Amino acid sequence: MLSAGLPARAAEKPVFQATTGQVAELLRAVAGDTASISSLMGEGIDPHSYKLTRADTVALMKADAVFHSGLFLEGKMAEMLDKLSASKPVHAAASVLPKDRLIHPDGADGHPDPHVWMDPTLWRLALLGVRDRLSMLYPANAALYAANAAKAATEYEALTAYAGKVLGSVPEQRRVLVTAHDAFSYLGRAYGLSVVGIQGISTESEAGLHRIESMVSLLVDRKIPAVFIETSVSDRNIQALIQGAAAKGHKVAIGGSLYSDAMGAPGTYEGSYVGMIDHNVTTIAQALGGTVPARGFQGRLAAG
Repeated sequence: MLSAGLPARAAEKPVFQATTGQVAELLRAVAGDTASISSLMGEGIDPHSYKLTRADTVALMKADAVFHSGLFLEGKMAEMLDKLSASKPVHAAASVLPKDRLIHPDGADGHPDPHVWMDPTLWRLALLGVRDRLSMLYPANAALYAANAAKAATEYEALTAYAGKVLGSVPEQRRVLVTAHDAFSYLGRAYGLSVVGIQGISTESEAGLHRIESMVSLLVDRKIPAVFIETSVSDRNIQALIQGAAAKGHKVAIGGSLYSDAMGAPGTYEGSYVGMIDHNVTTIAQALGGTVPARGFQGRLAAG
């Protein structure tokens, strides 16, 4: 049932348009099958550099409500999202997060790190924020939204405990996560990993030669056995690290491919939020010498 002031579509479900897969997952977790939910960005898409297509603009205009991640993750969409907010509900998932729990990296022009979904405790708060916003827009469904959100929140809490266990099993000397860009700081803070990205929080930034050299020294000095590529970012800089370490007599392997700004393929476990985080923490822990179950948190990870 639609509340007053929202577009009326007799006998039709409301249409919710998300920008990223992670945000669409929040909507599906809360609204279930009471709405038609879709995401502009799919597998392997980088939201930092994503530009709206004409079809995207049409989808945003037709939606009853629009949900985005926020904190300038979708930087190139900012103007469009602002314009849309004058005519329909537009909600940033990160807008409900406590300011003192946001990370403010150097060199980001004062913008917080937008990769908040990497900490399930923060993404749980975003989930509850979506619940509250939908309950305001569609009060007839509030009880259903509350029940659905409670179920998802419980799963996020169990995922948090699992991540702490497997990442805590990594030998302390090896608790260094080296990736292509700095998308994992929230995960590192939550679970005691030192996180080093070759690029900054945006893939739009460039990695200098001095940065590469300093990271090679880190790998060699700490005897880090693995570095990680990302599904939505070129592996060119990671390969430079591996070659640099090899030149100094230290062998570094690619520990696996992590989901950073995008989830896995639609319809797969890794294409869900829980599957994405499960894949990441299980892959990291295993490559750095921790102890992990063969198929991860729920025994559903793809065999590899």
